[in-house]
Amino acid sequence: MSDNAIPDVALVDNTEQRTPLVLVLDRSGSMGGAPIEQLNEGLQLLEQELKNDVIAAKRVRILIVTLGDFDEATIVGDWCDAMDFTAPTLEANGTTPTGQGVEIALAEIEDEKARYKESGIAYTRPWLFVMSDGLPTDAWEQSAAECCQAETDQKVAVFPIAVGNGSNAETLGAFSSRGVAGVKQLAGLHFKELFLWLSTSLQTVSQSQAGDRVQLPPTDSWSSVQV
Repeated sequence: MSDNAIPDVALVDNTEQRTPLVLVLDRSGSMGGAPIEQLNEGLQLLEQELKNDVIAAKRVRILIVTLGDFDEATIVGDWCDAMDFTAPTLEANGTTPTGQGVEIALAEIEDEKARYKESGIAYTRPWLFVMSDGLPTDAWEQSAAECCQAETDQKVAVFPIAVGNGSNAETLGAFSSRGVAGVKQLAGLHFKELFLWLSTSLQTVSQSQAGDRVQLPPTDSWSSVQV
C-alpha cells in the first residue's frame, strides 16, 4: 500500500477491536430535493448515535464513497473512527457509477484490514452498504461478481438498499451472495429510521467478538416488505 509509510494515528492511539463500515451512497441527479435532504439528515443521525455510544465510538470505522457527477465515484474524507466522524453534506448531481463505487469500496476494505493486521488490531467482518435509487450508469457486472464473491468468502457483509421506484432489485441483488433476497427496499424516505437501525446494529456488532453470530434488530421501521 502506498500509505503504509504513514501510520494511522488513530490505530496507534486506539487499539480497540474495529468494525469497518463503507457507505456507497447514490447522490446522482435523481436524488435531488427531499431524498438527498433526508439522506443528509440520516448521516447526521448516524454520527450522533455512534458518538453517543462509548464502545461504538471507539470501535466503528467509517468511510463514505459517493456516486455522482459524470460517472465518478468519490471517496469523501478518510477512514475514521466514529468518534472523529463528521457527516458530510452531499449534493445531488450527475449519474450513478455503482460498479466503480463498489470496486473502490472493496479495495479500501482490503487496505484497511491490512492496516489492522500491521497494527495488531482485531476486527469483525466489514460492512458494505450500497444504496441507490436507479440503475448503474457504468460497467458494473464485474464489480458485482467480485462483491458477491467477497461476501461468499466472508470477507465482507453486503447490504444493498433500494431507494424509490426507480431502483432495481435484480441489479442491486447482483452485488450480494443472497441475490434479490438480500435487497432491502427503503419505505418512502425513511432515511432516519434506516440510519438509526444501522447505528443500533453497529453498536451491537462492535460489542461482539470476531466470528460471533450477532442478532440484528428488525428492519420493519424503514424497509417495505417486498422490493
